[in-house]
Amino acid sequence: MRTADWILHNARVYTMDKRLPVAASVALSAGRVLAVSERPDELLPLLSPAGRAIDLHGATVLPGFTDGHVHFLEYARKLRRLALDGLTSLDAVLEVVARRVSETGRDEWVLGGGWDRNLWADPRFPTRQHLDRIAPHVPVALDSKDLHSVWANSRALELAGITRDTPDPEGGEIERDESGEPTGILKENACKLLEAVVPKPGAEETVRAVREAIAKAHAVGVTGIHDCEKAEALVCFGILHQRGELKLRVLAHLNKDTAEDAMRAGVFTGLGDATLRIGGLKLFADGSLGSRTAHMLQPFEGTDDCGICTMAKDEMRHWVLRACDAGISATVHAIGDRANREVLDVLAEARQRENTLRPPLRHRIEHAQLLTEEDIPRFAALDIIASVQPTHATADYEMVDRYWGARGKWAYPFRSLLAHGTRLAFGSDCPVERLAPLLGIHAAVTRRRPDGSPGPDGWQPQERLTVEEAVRAFTMGNAYAAGLEGQLGSITPGKLADLVVLSEDIFAIDPMRIPAVKVLGTFFGGRLVYADAAAEWAEGLG
Repeated sequence: MRTADWILHNARVYTMDKRLPVAASVALSAGRVLAVSERPDELLPLLSPAGRAIDLHGATVLPGFTDGHVHFLEYARKLRRLALDGLTSLDAVLEVVARRVSETGRDEWVLGGGWDRNLWADPRFPTRQHLDRIAPHVPVALDSKDLHSVWANSRALELAGITRDTPDPEGGEIERDESGEPTGILKENACKLLEAVVPKPGAEETVRAVREAIAKAHAVGVTGIHDCEKAEALVCFGILHQRGELKLRVLAHLNKDTAEDAMRAGVFTGLGDATLRIGGLKLFADGSLGSRTAHMLQPFEGTDDCGICTMAKDEMRHWVLRACDAGISATVHAIGDRANREVLDVLAEARQRENTLRPPLRHRIEHAQLLTEEDIPRFAALDIIASVQPTHATADYEMVDRYWGARGKWAYPFRSLLAHGTRLAFGSDCPVERLAPLLGIHAAVTRRRPDGSPGPDGWQPQERLTVEEAVRAFTMGNAYAAGLEGQLGSITPGKLADLVVLSEDIFAIDPMRIPAVKVLGTFFGGRLVYADAAAEWAEGLG
């Protein structure tokens, strides 16, 4: 038998492998799991002369977490941009923006994001005039928290050529005042009008930003992501992979803008390796809850507004079926109940005409935030993965109650989906929510925020999961969604050695304590890529 580079012993190892669910030690060799044992010290004789054995003194070891839905390049850039998250009034946002404007040259853009009007006493959308008062000459563009709206000042609209005569793009809206002038709020596909003129950083600067963001991912135990972005992100990941610097398992979804070229080139889902791999074709059926652009069967409470359909059903059918014929799975964003129903209808057609020469494609619906009771069983019946984000449920429950009312009983229905046999893949939607799987586990298990709200039972408590179910969705669930369940997702001999070490046993403690649990260390491919500064083995980082 090979010798071990690392042995983690005297630990509580939750393997996510049903053949040996709980162990006490694990040995790593050449980037893979060499052996797992129920006995704390049984594997120590396997240690190579140059290897290291770490006595974890009862700390918990899990498979490395995969975040099943992120916008990682956006996250990396946001770390360097103006952050407006959590500000509870329009005045507070404007104060922060004004400080940045005072430090900015006349020809420079002020870029930022994270503002959330739903936190303000007056939840109406802000306007360009608010920004014009503090930035009359400098162009300003600020993404909403949900990334489905952009707030721009007059100078930014001018540079983008957006006037009262500019038509709304299909699947988007240029919000206008009573006189027909743009208010400064662009929704859904209208955001692209501004994106076209916002300056982009160079490739090397982007690579540096992503490298820094990967280090932050390691610090919260993330060893893999499913990325939902444009080709620019895939290029960046590719550069890092070629350099041997991509210390993250990346499933990179394709997008509609490059789908034709990808299909002509013979690109298919699963192309690549376990470090960088092609995912599905990312499509958008609707908008979001926060921007009130989710596509609904019935209007939002107290309105006649049913949201925005960002892609007509016929067009979605065209793209999904074309992608399926090329061996590319569908990865479709759907928030509202109507959007989810129409996507399920299209995926049902796709299942009827799958190519029998290939294994069935692993289609997925991203978010699946609001469903009807009759649509919930369709996920399992059609073998559609529910790629969902638990922290959305706890962050958004007040908006659900306000905008969806009684329909909210079927919002974020994790337990109901699982009870019907649906495969769950958990993520964060970072940077919309924090890149922090422990927060996602806590949200799924308690349906409460870390501060305890909305109360001891949580919001819609019938949809709570167990800790094991939540951890599995962040590990084996995402491994399956990526087609990598044979290599990732559990601590099993022969699988890649991506592990996270936690300070406490999240299976045993009060679930309300989970957000305070520390990540002590993260292993990627058998290498220690993060160690808490207080850990006695931190000097092994490399």
